[in-house]
Parts: sequence; structure tokens; C-alpha cells
Amino acid sequence: MKTGIDHLVIGAADLAQGIDYVKECLGVDMPYGGVHETMGTHNHLMRLGNDVFLEVLAVNPGIEPPETPRWYGLDDPYVRRQIQAKPTLLTWVVNTENIEKLLHRARFAFGSATLLSRGNLSWYFGLPDDGRLLAGGMLPYVIEWRTDSHPSKHMTDAGCRLERLDIYHPCPSWLRSILESIGATALVTIHPLQKNTPPYLVAHILTPHGARELHSDAGWFHETLR
Repeated sequence: MKTGIDHLVIGAADLAQGIDYVKECLGVDMPYGGVHETMGTHNHLMRLGNDVFLEVLAVNPGIEPPETPRWYGLDDPYVRRQIQAKPTLLTWVVNTENIEKLLHRARFAFGSATLLSRGNLSWYFGLPDDGRLLAGGMLPYVIEWRTDSHPSKHMTDAGCRLERLDIYHPCPSWLRSILESIGATALVTIHPLQKNTPPYLVAHILTPHGARELHSDAGWFHETLR
């Protein structure tokens, strides 16, 4: 079973805040993507290399809220407070050619394969009933695209490339075991933290302006202490 990094997700209070954050961190502009009617969100998108992309995601105030919780924890009060203060790298997503098989093999509840669509794109997405971030965003969501080629091939290329994704976690063996069950261990570098220390993500991205980083909320805090 082949598993790959599909995309990184930045959560923001609104899209303007999110793309300003990407401009500040990476020095590039991200074009608009579209609306997710089912999830009550909208986004901006850009390529991060072959078959990988970056997404800035925010609640869409211009459409009716969904009847079920939004994905990526966007209805969680803690996540909302977090992104109101500052956009953050919320989580990551992996792709697979057979989501049902992956979910069956997984040692963690990654959600149910839910068919979603936007325009001429459709995909199956492992969606938890409550929309929560998986392990606080340290475990990825799972996607299976119903397309002949990866959607990133049609996204704007601003010259940015994902070099590495690091996960810092106080229970590295637990995290590694779950990622191994979905064939994703080799996709990231796991670093141990002391017990009771908040986990965090760091995405290393090569840009036209040099090497830059995107952090999850706790990652930004740890970087300020260096």
C-alpha cells in the first residue's frame, strides 16, 4: 500500500489573515482555491513540489454552517482561539490509492471514508464524526483522490518545495507505531520530547528566498525559546 504526503494545512481566522501569514513566512503569494460547501470552509492553494501542496483554510462566513462539525477541528473552541491569535500549521494529510484498506489496517480511528467534492474534483476523506484534529494534528488525515492525476499539478507553482516534515512528540514510539500501520513512517522525522510537553510540527520549505519554516502553535513557542 503506497502512502504519500498529500498536503499541509494552515488554519486561519480568515483567508486574508492566512495568506498574509504565508507571505510573511515564505515570501510568496497564494492564489484563491475555492469553497467547500459541505464543510463550510474555503481556501487558498499552491504547489509544494510533485504531488504535494499547501492549503490555507478558514471558516467561510458567506455560506450556511454545516449540520455536522467542520473538519480540521475548526469548530473546536481551543482551535478557534488559537487561529484567532495567529494562523498556524494545523496538521498534515496523506494520500492513498485505497482508503478503505488503509483505514482497516490502521491502529487508530482515522474516521470514516466520506465522499466530498468541489467543482470537478471529488475525493474520499477520512472524516471523524466530531471533526477533531487527530492527535492534536500530529497524526494525518487520509485522502483518496478520484482523479487521473494529482490536483497539485494544476495549482500555482510559486517555487516552493517541501523539504521535510518534523514531528516533535512526548510519545514517539506510540506515534511511530500508528504511522507504521498506515505506511507513513518514512514520510516524516519524529523527534522525542520530554513527557507532558506539547507536541508540534515543523515543515521545512525551500522557497525562492531560501529555506523557511512553518510551525504548529507549540512549535512557534518552542522556537522562541531557542
